[in-house]
Amino acid sequence: MRIVLDVSPLSRPRTGIGNYLRGLVAGLAEAGGGRHEIVAFGPSGPNGRDRIREALAGLGVELRLPLLPKAQWWRSGWSRLGRPSVERFVGPLDVFHFSDWMYPAQRGGVRATTVHDLVPLRYPELVEPSTRKMHGAKYRNAARTCDVVLANSHFTAGEIVELLGVPEERVAVAYPGIDPRFEPDGERADLGGPYVLAVSTLEPRKNLPALLDAFALLRRERPELTLAIAGLSGWEDRPLAAEGVRLLGFVSDDELARLYRGAAVFAYPSSFEGFGMPVVEALASGTPAVVSSHPSLDEACGDATLRADPNDADAFAAALGKALELPRGGGLAHAAGFTWLACGEAVLAAYESALRD
Repeated sequence: MRIVLDVSPLSRPRTGIGNYLRGLVAGLAEAGGGRHEIVAFGPSGPNGRDRIREALAGLGVELRLPLLPKAQWWRSGWSRLGRPSVERFVGPLDVFHFSDWMYPAQRGGVRATTVHDLVPLRYPELVEPSTRKMHGAKYRNAARTCDVVLANSHFTAGEIVELLGVPEERVAVAYPGIDPRFEPDGERADLGGPYVLAVSTLEPRKNLPALLDAFALLRRERPELTLAIAGLSGWEDRPLAAEGVRLLGFVSDDELARLYRGAAVFAYPSSFEGFGMPVVEALASGTPAVVSSHPSLDEACGDATLRADPNDADAFAAALGKALELPRGGGLAHAAGFTWLACGEAVLAAYESALRD
């Protein structure tokens, strides 16, 4: 097969979706074993093109990265206009897998995309209006035109069937994998004392103010603790500055690995997820985790974490206190089940099934 993937999200600093996309490309290349031609297509500006090249370096895929000033504006317009077809820029293809950022038309072959979550439909109040608009258009296009819609969990697959009306037979699950750098051995971050770690973009859905409430209760008994929050600034307008809290901002993957390994416990109070990659990254690093009890996180957690309602400060604080007493490494076996090779194999199988149909 000649598989063309839209990698334009890699033109921005990578968070969850970008990390999934990079891992998917790597997994496809590994699973394909040289049998398929994989083309990474990403119209972007000069800085974005450099980021894409850096992200995909060494993966052995063909890069088609047209230089496109004001790329976001052009990608959006191209998607709405519906012409020209993507083949005009990448040539003949067997599969086109588009991203959250654009959904250009194609003349032939399998049409695919990945839906990471349906937060804009399920909880529109938790996302910005521009996000609702962008994703709403993509969802409608995916439901109407895609031969296969990939989901990063069975939970999200069920959401796609229920909320988008995509027939169940057109939906496939491809779990994310975990970067090998997230492992228990190696250098650990030193923040001057024991710390609870949270990792997320600072946005309402991640429910970080609820974690601050629980942490304040925990710190009454454990005043030596710090709460470290790593992640890009988003649109969370509730205050996160408090005694014992350190906002680390965006950190590199290598620094994130050190933070996971150095943390006494990992906390994830999210209100809703498509999967919850940071949970598995923390478990792969050997760190005990306390995670929101929302069912969208069940598959990331398995039986390897403590669960609590993040909006019940007493319950979440009690779970954090219990996790502080747990031995490290209890989630390693669960985390080992998530690999980018398995993700690539699942996506290839979905493409092949759609081609047969």
